[in-house]
Amino acid sequence: MLNIKNEVLIRLYLIALGVIGMSALIGWRMYDLAVVSADRWRSKGDTLFLKMVEVAAERGNILAADGSLLATSLPYFDLYFDPKAEGLTDKIFYENVDSLAWMLSTYIDQQYTPGAYKDWLVKLRQAGDTVPGIRYVPIAKRLNYRQMMQAKSFPMFRLGRHKGGLIVEQTYNRQRPFKLLAQRTVGYVRGGDILPVGLEGSFDKVLGGEAGRRLMLRVPGDMYIPVNDLVEIEPQPGEDLVTTIDINIQDAAENALLKALKEHDADHGCAIVMEVKTGAIRAIANLGRTPEGNWWETFNYAIGERVEPGSVFKLASFMALLEDGHIEDFDQKIPVYGGRVKFYKDELADAIPHGLDSMTIRQVFAQSSNVGTATLVQRHYGDTRRASVFVERLQQFGLHQPTGIEIGGEEAPYIKTPADGRAKWSGTTLPWMSIGYEVLLTPLQTLTFYNAVANNGRRMKPYLVERIERDGKPVKVFKPTTLDNRIASRNTLLRVRELMREVVETGTARNIRPSLYSIAGKTGTTQLNYHKFKARGGIRYQATFCGFFPADNPVYSCIVVVSEPKRGGYHGAEAAAPVFREIADKCFALKPELHPPINRGERPRLQTAQLPGSDAGKGDDLKAAIRWLELDAYIERQWPDYGVLVARNDSLLVLPRILSEQLVPSVIGMGLKDALPLLENRGCRVRIKGVGKVVGQSLSPGTPIHGRPIITLILN
Repeated sequence: MLNIKNEVLIRLYLIALGVIGMSALIGWRMYDLAVVSADRWRSKGDTLFLKMVEVAAERGNILAADGSLLATSLPYFDLYFDPKAEGLTDKIFYENVDSLAWMLSTYIDQQYTPGAYKDWLVKLRQAGDTVPGIRYVPIAKRLNYRQMMQAKSFPMFRLGRHKGGLIVEQTYNRQRPFKLLAQRTVGYVRGGDILPVGLEGSFDKVLGGEAGRRLMLRVPGDMYIPVNDLVEIEPQPGEDLVTTIDINIQDAAENALLKALKEHDADHGCAIVMEVKTGAIRAIANLGRTPEGNWWETFNYAIGERVEPGSVFKLASFMALLEDGHIEDFDQKIPVYGGRVKFYKDELADAIPHGLDSMTIRQVFAQSSNVGTATLVQRHYGDTRRASVFVERLQQFGLHQPTGIEIGGEEAPYIKTPADGRAKWSGTTLPWMSIGYEVLLTPLQTLTFYNAVANNGRRMKPYLVERIERDGKPVKVFKPTTLDNRIASRNTLLRVRELMREVVETGTARNIRPSLYSIAGKTGTTQLNYHKFKARGGIRYQATFCGFFPADNPVYSCIVVVSEPKRGGYHGAEAAAPVFREIADKCFALKPELHPPINRGERPRLQTAQLPGSDAGKGDDLKAAIRWLELDAYIERQWPDYGVLVARNDSLLVLPRILSEQLVPSVIGMGLKDALPLLENRGCRVRIKGVGKVVGQSLSPGTPIHGRPIITLILN
């Protein structure tokens, strides 16, 4: 009995040991699969015969404010041939190979003859399965939709993926219709180790959409080909970005900046135009030299280059003085010591020698006197306690804060404080800060400050995207954002705007004073390497002009920076201000909101002799214009369908213009609105040269019309 009991126990122990051993073996195997051999098994998984792979979605568009395309994805198609497709029999192949070879030679690649194409296709068909790539042979790359559909109609290929061996893969190519225009701001996403840039990078998830999934088959040569032409999970296209960029202002900014960079042989530069009330950026141009010596948007200097701003910073110094009540009368005279003064052991000089012992405060700002500005600031904020008050004013103006613009790469501003310690704050720090040295700002940060002055103290966040759309319908709308409701008192803002106007009226920027509108701003000239061993290798300068227009009711603010000009002048007034003026002129010409209303006040009474002669057009339009101008005109019987307005001596005549359906009409004196319908309705094909009204036509009036003649209109 005892022996039987022992035998049972032994069996139980053996079973338990077996279970424990199996558990340990299973546990080790699981650990080996999940950790030790994980990479090896993953690589083996990639060699399976079928797997799902991602299919890229169509990327969303980036549009200008008016809907013009700044970046879009155009579909292209790559064609591949599978000579061993499952349904492609020898009978189908050899019955169609001659015709297919001829079609490929004629429509795909004409450098190969039909015979060469046939030999190549037959060799592919006869090759063994061990030949790499035999199941995935490239036929054509980057075909457009029309070309792809044509290829799908070729003999053999028209039978489809399984019987005809044609594999079609759709790809997308990012295109910029306006090429260089705002290129760095639009940006790119290139994958790999290359960091994304601009709007493309910052809104990559929005633009990128959701990838689809496609079943792929492994074929000899460790290659994968689509199982069919259908995608198992359809990709979701990306959404569109509508930016704040105004194409016309952007074009004006880039052309004006490029011209100045070439003229002054500069290294690089930038220009930004911002809408005062909203902070919307209407133009942002960045141009720099490439290694080959060409000009391109190599870097976003406007957002990412932080340098000492120079004299444009004097606006902040004068605002601090006004806020603290240290300036009462702009006509008060202060000493400027002949344009040179010492602070401790360092000498400070005015950029342009003048030899004056004193200047009014108005002149100090308008003529950009370094000595006058630094003397004022040192007098009122010279000790450590009062220097802290000056820095607090700069912080009140928001100069210590980044703008927070949507795209990456913004450098944070740097404003020194006495709390930084003696290593950074010395006896000369305050006077040098007052004229824009020992502080660091990007052009956009400087412009944001100036824009707040133009906007009655309200500091707006600069932004580049107005809304996100899908299928033309808004998904998300970005509204203007206020960073500070008021950066300074109303009195301070009114008075510094008066000083800024003086800069353009009588000061350093008087060379850009316009006659039809007004500009308020400040010039700046920065020596970039003043502290580097007394500028060994030559002094490098940066020219700046920042301001807004029209001065009385600002619509746009703008900053222009030209870095390292080497000829034609390096001061802000010489290199940067003319670019500002050219941009402002283009905006004034393009934007009606910059013009004062012509019907403000009493309507002027026009004299008949002031009217241009030979204006032609529809009779109803002529009648409406004459009545609006409150003029009298003589007509024959009744108003004609088309007439000519003629001023003769003291009389205004409306003469009828006789038109025939079979003869070329006279369109001299008409605008295109009237001339085009008249000619095209009679079958004429119209070509246009110039702008304005028609002053000449290639086919004489009264010429019989046969067929569809071409007529060229000369406009002026």
